[in-house]
Amino acid sequence: MITIKSAKEIDLMRKAGEITALALQKVGEAVVPGVMTAELDKIAEETIRKNGAIPSFKGYPGYAEAKPFPGAICASVNEEVIHGIPGSRVLKEGDIISVDTGAIYRGYHGDAARTFAVGMISEKAAKLIQVTRESFFRGIGKAVAGNRIAEISAAVQEYVEKNGFSVVRDYVGHGIGAEMHEEPQIPNFAVKAKGPRMEQGMTLAVEPMVNEGGSEVRTLDNLWTVVTEDGSLSAHYENTIVITRGKAIILTVLDN
Repeated sequence: MITIKSAKEIDLMRKAGEITALALQKVGEAVVPGVMTAELDKIAEETIRKNGAIPSFKGYPGYAEAKPFPGAICASVNEEVIHGIPGSRVLKEGDIISVDTGAIYRGYHGDAARTFAVGMISEKAAKLIQVTRESFFRGIGKAVAGNRIAEISAAVQEYVEKNGFSVVRDYVGHGIGAEMHEEPQIPNFAVKAKGPRMEQGMTLAVEPMVNEGGSEVRTLDNLWTVVTEDGSLSAHYENTIVITRGKAIILTVLDN
């Protein structure tokens, strides 16, 4: 069931979103060659807790036989698409890292992701990051009350493929609120089913996951980390938004 949020609930989600955005900002400032992903995880968790929230991801139940997720962030490097586990990996010049994190504030979630360059990166890697980010904005340009979810999906896919990249099809965006994952699902590719119409007060996590090569992915033996099947780079960009009568409002930003 899709839940419509009250003004009070949206205010709580805005606060959760601001804390999430602050954590990503602090992590981004620390992304340099030589840093361990565990250090980035510590920065995010300390930022979230210091601001009165709880890390959404830490202890999140795993699928099948996977153990609960151990970090406050997903730290996905290079060919890792999503759900990279932070640890002893040291970032090096030319890497890219996708950082996904979330915060729970008074029972409501914020969820966002960014892909950062580690030092100097290739032109193609830089383009991948830029196209992934822009595809999000192309998508939410369609996120208006009365439009259908499928219009977001088609706009993301069209922009990504026009620029020579591919969208991941095995994982999608989602509704969000009192739960991190709510209805509806938000694919990053066009589907035959048009999906529900958006209504004022819907809150959604729109998150293009874009591969340099093919769209196929697989999960590593840790049962969490998803990588590109062909070993190509992947980027991720996500925000929590709220649907209005006009332009969608992004909740996972600072000074909103």
